[in-house]
Amino acid sequence: MIAFQNVSFSYDNGCPVVENLSFSIGKGETVGLIGANGAGKSTIMKLLLGLVTGGGQITVDGLAMNRQNLPAIRRKIGFVLQDSDNQMFMPTVYEDMIFGPRNYGLSQEETERRVDEVLGRLGLEDLKHRYNHKISGGEKRMAAIATILAMEPEAILMDEPSTALDPVNRRTVINTINRLPQTKLIASHDLDMILDTCQRVIVLSHGKIVADGEAETLLRDQQLLEANRMELPLCLQGRDRK
Repeated sequence: MIAFQNVSFSYDNGCPVVENLSFSIGKGETVGLIGANGAGKSTIMKLLLGLVTGGGQITVDGLAMNRQNLPAIRRKIGFVLQDSDNQMFMPTVYEDMIFGPRNYGLSQEETERRVDEVLGRLGLEDLKHRYNHKISGGEKRMAAIATILAMEPEAILMDEPSTALDPVNRRTVINTINRLPQTKLIASHDLDMILDTCQRVIVLSHGKIVADGEAETLLRDQQLLEANRMELPLCLQGRDRK
């Protein structure tokens, strides 16, 4: 579904943010993107959305990342922002959910079907006509996910989806992620959440991939994590370590 081949990117100062990255993500995979601050996680998301352009080749569902293909690629990818307030910009949840589909030219009937189907699947029917400024942070995070699902993307990017959530809402978001059939790329410092949701992790350090493999194996590797300024997931601390 997603492939990077020898991708590099530098900002204006010439210092590489990501360097010679090559990896692929199959359809239906859920992959965690982990690393310390400045490792390159956010830049990878921006490259996938075409917000910045680097060297090398990126393909999404067989489409090469270029200006001509960008509209089609963006229809295939949904992006759940770290701060839901930056994503939910209409007065109500309903208005946010219909904004994308209607702007893509879907009929009102099809848009309504999508909204009701997504809210029903997530158990969020009561949020449909709620005002965004009157719902909790956890409800807003779930509503942001619903807004993306109404677009019916084939892949979903998530940036720190568990940030600032209380334990109950955090577990709700984790359970929701696990039920989604789409290809998912999740960037997070919450390694417990990554362990609960991802079958595979890519470990980044200074813009390079230092490990790529089974989440259960890499997230138990204390030496690997500490060498890259991370710690074992809390649920594994105190157990047998590699």
